[in-house]
Amino acid sequence: MTSKLNLDFSIVEKARHSARVIAEDTQTFIDRHTTVAVERTVVRLLGVDGIDEIERPLPNVVVDNIKKGGGLAEGAAFWMGNAMVHLGKGAQEIAEGISRNEIDLTTLPVQASEKIEAIIEAEAEKTVARIKANREQREHFIRTVGEGPKPYLYVIVATGNIYEDVLQAQAAARQGADIIAVIRTTAQSLLDYVPYGATTEGFGGTYATQENFRIMRTALDEVGTEVGRYIRLCNYCSGLCMPEIAAMGAIERLDVMLNDALYGILFRDINMQRTLVDQYFSRIINGFAGIIINTGEDNYLTTSDAIEEAHTVLASQFINEQFALLAGLPEEQMGLGHAFEMSPDIEDGFLLELSQAQMTREIFPKAPLKYMPPTKFMTGNIFKGHLQDALFNVVSIMTNQGLQLLGMPTEAIHTPLLQDRALSIENAKYIFNNLRHFGDEIEFKKDGMIQMRAQSVLKEAADLLGEIEHIGIMATIEQGKFADVTRKMDGGKGLDGVTQKGSRYFNPFISMMLGGK
Repeated sequence: MTSKLNLDFSIVEKARHSARVIAEDTQTFIDRHTTVAVERTVVRLLGVDGIDEIERPLPNVVVDNIKKGGGLAEGAAFWMGNAMVHLGKGAQEIAEGISRNEIDLTTLPVQASEKIEAIIEAEAEKTVARIKANREQREHFIRTVGEGPKPYLYVIVATGNIYEDVLQAQAAARQGADIIAVIRTTAQSLLDYVPYGATTEGFGGTYATQENFRIMRTALDEVGTEVGRYIRLCNYCSGLCMPEIAAMGAIERLDVMLNDALYGILFRDINMQRTLVDQYFSRIINGFAGIIINTGEDNYLTTSDAIEEAHTVLASQFINEQFALLAGLPEEQMGLGHAFEMSPDIEDGFLLELSQAQMTREIFPKAPLKYMPPTKFMTGNIFKGHLQDALFNVVSIMTNQGLQLLGMPTEAIHTPLLQDRALSIENAKYIFNNLRHFGDEIEFKKDGMIQMRAQSVLKEAADLLGEIEHIGIMATIEQGKFADVTRKMDGGKGLDGVTQKGSRYFNPFISMMLGGK
């Protein structure tokens, strides 16, 4: 594509090369390790679900049993397959036996490896086929019913009660929303298990559970048929259960997942080793399921200055892109994140925001970019806030963003009410319709403020990536290069759930899903 910003694409390629080296270097660590979350995901994908008598999820029961027996390095597939061969029982039956203290996986006689792998692969193929069928069902729905134009209008529901969320989500779809994100309840990302069943109580959001996914998916399919548009469902596979939630989303046909390589490290103080291993498997699952991932670079600007630190957003986008490619996730599913977060008091701030958004679009032309609204400088003045959101919408349509999380006039006051959401959708639809091809008609002044700003940010990002290439991503995070947040390699939550793989380790889902459709 012709660059409206007169970007030097040799610098883009230099930055992308550095990011590739960074990701591949980190991948050698990832390939040697597994985590309790990865192994619980394997258990879930083998068909294990439910809870025990004290409401512990059975995947946790199984992996805790393996870990207690010192067998985590060999992986859940090995121990479950061994038990299935030895006992002649299915995965669910074995999990229930463990919960009743009738089976201890690591004490069972070890069977022939070819038998173990064969029985596990046969079970794995069933789940993989189900996820593939979900992808085909989504594609069929879009072909036959249709979908809204990009940028997709993306709104949130966050009542804490899944049944109330359904009512609000369907109302939003009728008003024009294309994506419904069910915000997770506060601090669920720090739970090292996934709650079970439908939930009606949450704070600041609703628990992410497989049953809640199923309930909302059914509701959105109903309203999508009614309004003649496929309505996408978004949730959060981040935190200590990143790959598990990715698996549940794939099984229940979610369409969009918040799934960043660094977010949990920086903003939830989850151990970096744990997060980097977990993100790989979660992205393999999302890639195979046809789920668009949303990365979290927009959050950097809530803790650091959007003008001074813009290059860190771009650097992280390059890194997220390369991690995603290693996991077989295509560019068309990379909702790389950025945000409209400069202070509204800065002169020509709109021009700088436009420069940043256009730069992101030109560097990642195939990505359905996720553009986030003003939050940091929303004051509670609903009239000014509505204007800030309008300028945000103008930038989006001018620069061909992909997923537009709509700002709310009551941002900074309360969780949006139905009428707040309706006003925001109306705002975006008006601007998108009236400015649909405005960006196609615009050129930028050579060596003007917009071009020079983008070129400067690109150069800074490339220089930063060059530094990271030499010291590695973990040392970079320890130095606080991203979002002005410092984390330690052996700090944070969840490190005790990381282990090096043993000689008998195997995970059938990686080979079945990696880069496949």
